[in-house]
Amino acid sequence: MVGGALDRGGDKLNAHAAIHHGDILAIATEGVVTVPPTTSIMSTVKTMLNHGFRRIPIADAGTQQLRGSIVCRDIVDFLCGGPRHSLVTNRFNGNILAAVNEEVRKIMETDVAYLYTDASIEDVLKLMKEKNVGYLPILDKDESVSGIVTEQDFMHLVAGIEVGASIADYMSTNVTTVGPDATIGTTGKLMIDNGFRRIPVVKNDILLGIVTAFDILRFLGSGEALTKGATGIDDALSVPVKTLVGREVVWTTSDRDVGDAAEMMAENGVGSLPIIDDGVLTGMLTERDFVRVLATSRQ
Repeated sequence: MVGGALDRGGDKLNAHAAIHHGDILAIATEGVVTVPPTTSIMSTVKTMLNHGFRRIPIADAGTQQLRGSIVCRDIVDFLCGGPRHSLVTNRFNGNILAAVNEEVRKIMETDVAYLYTDASIEDVLKLMKEKNVGYLPILDKDESVSGIVTEQDFMHLVAGIEVGASIADYMSTNVTTVGPDATIGTTGKLMIDNGFRRIPVVKNDILLGIVTAFDILRFLGSGEALTKGATGIDDALSVPVKTLVGREVVWTTSDRDVGDAAEMMAENGVGSLPIIDDGVLTGMLTERDFVRVLATSRQ
């Protein structure tokens, strides 16, 4: 049982987290970069790419009060046929060149979960798990964005700690894949329809790589999508997804401790690990799984 395993390893996790005395600002990132709601979609994408962000709070320029949020998958939704794509098709008749100059408030998420600076680690774990979100803005007493905490922060908290639970206890086993010749449009729509942020690219049962929502964000920000989309959005999205597969795949096996997995992900700067047992892709472990790891250990 997972609970029994975590009973053995949980004390190490709790001792590690106790260093922070329950103060979320001890692990949150302060000095947060935000963009105003009137920023264009393309400028928002550029800001995210320049900083390597997968998500960014949308806040008023003067007060820094939170107005919304953009994550990579919102951009994929906008580009690849999700609800936000109606901005491209209905208002701009498929003209992606015009649509990316619209204000980001048109596609931002406004129902954003957040906490205040006096929140504890337990508060954040509970809310992130409850809302199934990868980050939370942290607001000060004036309702201004003071920091953010992400699932990556919790991955780093677990990294190198012997949790006492295996990857098999937390990985997703129902893994959807695409072939290398699938189009970016098809892959992006698959992400949106299923709530994915990444999809393995597989050919003849061989894992070629992982395509993420950030890769599609980069595709848009590079200008390639705009060049190919000059004659219509469908042309931009017809590019094979294999063109987005660039880095060597980091993977491991399901019998490893989740603390080892967190360390591998942190060292390699990846947000997920494909799990390969006996040469077969059997699951995926992601940063979000470490929220569950910590939440379970602290119950």
